[in-house]
Amino acid sequence: MFRLVHKMKLATIIVDGQRKVVVIDPSGERYTPAAEAFPDLAPSTHEDMVSLIAEIGRQKRSAPLEGSTAIAIDDLLPPITNPPHNVFCVGKNYHAHAHEFTKSGFDAGATAAEAIPEHPIIFTKPSSSLARPFGDIPLWPGLDEAVDYEAELAVVIGKAGRFITAERALDHVFGYTVFNDVTARDLQKKHKQWFLGKGIDGFGPIGPWIVTKDELDIANVEITCTVNGEERQKTSTKDLIFDIPTLIEVISRSVTLLPGDIIATGTPAGVGSGSALSHPGS
Repeated sequence: MFRLVHKMKLATIIVDGQRKVVVIDPSGERYTPAAEAFPDLAPSTHEDMVSLIAEIGRQKRSAPLEGSTAIAIDDLLPPITNPPHNVFCVGKNYHAHAHEFTKSGFDAGATAAEAIPEHPIIFTKPSSSLARPFGDIPLWPGLDEAVDYEAELAVVIGKAGRFITAERALDHVFGYTVFNDVTARDLQKKHKQWFLGKGIDGFGPIGPWIVTKDELDIANVEITCTVNGEERQKTSTKDLIFDIPTLIEVISRSVTLLPGDIIATGTPAGVGSGSALSHPGS
């Protein structure tokens, strides 16, 4: 049985030492290799998510509904490791978190009156920060004093464009995934900008897979984060300050968005502000 591409989950896994793009079945437990799901596509697309997104985004395609092979958590890689640009990130984009962060003391120079930004705050994390969805987060000596979690909904671009209007923005979206914008809060405050505190190698777990855009009602997606079984973050995208179409419009004014680009849309309230994680043994 087959279904159209608009109801697929795509992941990247390691099989016998080789990276493969796969289609995940609805159970989330089994997969079909892209080579079997899309045999008419170029072999290069079967091993590279960005190439596959660019190709299948051009027309409707079908893929197996039921996976043929069981998936193991340890086999899952970041669904995208090579976005065309750095990961685009958005700061202070939930109302409750904007107030929370301003009060935390880590928001260098900000006052209570400036808690809610007038325009989207855009920064980037390098692609070297992207990490396995269920892997360990590397904590480096000297960079591990105030490490924090930030659960986020991330947008995956499927159609290239610049000067994209908000009204047409979702036409350029391929799908969505989960992103953890891990942050060294002390570096974030010390350097009065966010790149060094957030761009550390391995500080961007992503996945486990990409869901195509009509899997979600993005106006009301629940974002949750648990740490050692304790729920720390739980809210809905209804609390976003700048919605996804607005973010795409603003970013694409300056940068041509390309298939495979990632936009992490911001984190809700409940971050640990530096106390969430600790160095092993401490």
